[in-house]
Amino acid sequence: MPFKTITITLKAYETLLKLKRPGESFSDVILRLARGVPDILELAGAWSDVTQEEAEGILKSIREAWASWKPQRER
Repeated sequence: MPFKTITITLKAYETLLKLKRPGESFSDVILRLARGVPDILELAGAWSDVTQEEAEGILKSIREAWASWKPQRER
């Protein structure tokens, strides 16, 4: 397999290093991250059958979870 050398900042390297899983190469990390970005258009209409009340309940749950998680994250 051919190789290419690229230059990245130290911050980018450290970020990739944190995301690197055991046994993964940096190429594996980059490919995994590149694949993980879904096309937003694939989600169009995904909630079309959800009622307004259900949507409000889901959003309320998300806000509550975020509120309880945010203080833990800031420690």
